[in-house]
Amino acid sequence: MTTLARWVRYGLFALALIVAPVAGFAAPFAAMVMDARTGEVLYAKNADTRLHPASLTKMMTLYITFDAIERGEISLDSMVTVSANAASQPPSRLGLRAGQKIAVRYLIRAAAIKSANDAAAALGDYIGGDEARFAARMNRTARALGMTSTTFKNANGLTREGHLSTARDMTLLGRHVLYDFPQYYNLFSRRSADAGIAQVANTNRRFLDAYDGADGIKTGYTVAAGFNLVASAQRGNKRVIATVFGGTSTAQRNAKVAELLDMGFARAPGGSRISKPTAPDLVAAAAAPAAGAPAPVPVPGPGAKTIRVAAAPVTSPRPAARPGVVSHDADAIALALAKAVAPAAPAAPVEAQPDLIAATETAAPVVAAPEPAPAAPVQLAQALAGSPRPVPAPRAAFVQASAPQPETLEMAAIETASFNETEAEGDAAPDDLPPGFGFVQTTTAQPETLAMMNAPEASRNDTMILAALSPPAPAPKAQQKVVARASSSGGRNWGVSLGKFASQYAAERALLNTALKESETLGDALRKVATRKTGYEANFVGLTEDGAALACARLQARATDCSVIGPG
Repeated sequence: MTTLARWVRYGLFALALIVAPVAGFAAPFAAMVMDARTGEVLYAKNADTRLHPASLTKMMTLYITFDAIERGEISLDSMVTVSANAASQPPSRLGLRAGQKIAVRYLIRAAAIKSANDAAAALGDYIGGDEARFAARMNRTARALGMTSTTFKNANGLTREGHLSTARDMTLLGRHVLYDFPQYYNLFSRRSADAGIAQVANTNRRFLDAYDGADGIKTGYTVAAGFNLVASAQRGNKRVIATVFGGTSTAQRNAKVAELLDMGFARAPGGSRISKPTAPDLVAAAAAPAAGAPAPVPVPGPGAKTIRVAAAPVTSPRPAARPGVVSHDADAIALALAKAVAPAAPAAPVEAQPDLIAATETAAPVVAAPEPAPAAPVQLAQALAGSPRPVPAPRAAFVQASAPQPETLEMAAIETASFNETEAEGDAAPDDLPPGFGFVQTTTAQPETLAMMNAPEASRNDTMILAALSPPAPAPKAQQKVVARASSSGGRNWGVSLGKFASQYAAERALLNTALKESETLGDALRKVATRKTGYEANFVGLTEDGAALACARLQARATDCSVIGPG
């Protein structure tokens, strides 16, 4: 063999050692399930492991934006001049250009629904002054919310060193978004919306359409993070929040979240009362920034102001506008009038709150335009006459109508185009990565992640409302692919079979009920329904030999028929 041939051979071998691990890498898996009504944790796995949150970060950006609107710093119609930093953000994008002017309401829709990185960065730069100051505000807010293991570096969640969170912290944040700003929460369940310069589609609509009761909250994807999701669903008087970090695909992640939500609804007690989380005092938190953090500066938006008081306001929903500056947030004015005439009216439940972002569709256009004169109460009532909300009569309580808003009817008639969520989230889609680029894993992948990574994706009918979407388990393979790293599966090639059932639904239901009975030994097992000629076989897979034998013995002691299945 010539010297050149040897070098070529060794070079190819070395390249294989590098590429094989990159192809097999997966972000570490973490999950949490919480009873949203009480905050009780129903399930947790690696919930305190600090991982890349990806676009779940935008929940915090939107939380701060909602708070700034309610405290009068900005309004939904405030015009934002897009910064060079925001315009330079990679996909997913709304398509903003540096120097362009666009209303806050459109940036909110783009960040929440399309997960647009440029829209989230534009909100952060506008509210905070620049990326660093807004990140400092994000971290102060996180501490006030009890998110003790989170550090933010930017407004959109693109991969940055030190930008980390946990499944527990993101679940807490999702619960605060739900209960602290119920008037905005329905935004996360819209399938599409007008974002001023484009009609945007929801990155989470596949899950919203597939899972009965789902109504939010936020997806996330980057190469370093994998496929993340914080989801909330309500069935009857129960509401559950489930969070997943490190999914291996959109379909696998959605199936895992559906499985966790099913578990949550099964474990959550039916008679629990809603105990809302305590909203943090963000004014006090802003008055005591962390050591070394940039000092707060006035917001550069028109008519905006930074509030510095000893305690949060308790009697007025927003401060009076500066002299000469128009305040034309019709929604906030409407709510203020309602509170003035009915101060003792009880608060409506979460799902019955008005949609403040969709209430007025006569918002300022994308280009700069003179702001209209403030509307008198009578003019405001006439302006809102096109929506089904009744105008509050003198000395009468404000009543929320149940009829759909005009924008809701308009969106229902729109046939949204199909899209690839991988291209609609994060810093880069896998197909767009430059040659030689790969994710360097710093945390050992969990066995469950390795098992899920090889799981085949079952074909499903997207038009069906599924009671459960259990992720398919990996089938035993005759040949093992050799990669340049040690396996951490620990010989988990054994399982437990519950027998055959007449339908896939019956098999999945039997697996779920059995998992709840014997969660101690089956908690880490994957549920798999295998289609046979004679029916649907319900199996737990991914167990050790001893674990499978112990689980089956305990099930038989509970009068549940089962058998141990081995590799091969």
